[in-house]
Amino acid sequence: MARTLLRLMLVRAGFEVLEAADGQEALNKVKEQLPDIMILDVMMPGIDGFAVCEALRQEEATLELPVIMLSAKTDSVSVRRGLRAGATKYLTKPVSQEELTRNVLETLESLENQKNL
Repeated sequence: MARTLLRLMLVRAGFEVLEAADGQEALNKVKEQLPDIMILDVMMPGIDGFAVCEALRQEEATLELPVIMLSAKTDSVSVRRGLRAGATKYLTKPVSQEELTRNVLETLESLENQKNL
């Protein structure tokens, strides 16, 4: 349900969205088609979001991939763990369409600015 809602929010904002049901599927899909940005839930079946993010940071192709972690885990330990795992940003649920869209756009803009330096 949450994944469907997030997809609808992003599609409504004009983004093309690829989905994965769990951490392993997310890692497989990223290898097939490198996205511009990844929104990653911490709590997923199988491999959790922290481990997925760490795995992405181990690969040359995804070392710089912007990752926004989105989680119901709002405690400071989880936030720090997500950022240490390599997340670009850590957002907490519930998230509004405006907040999600703003953070995605800011992250993409920051990446574009870094490329132009």
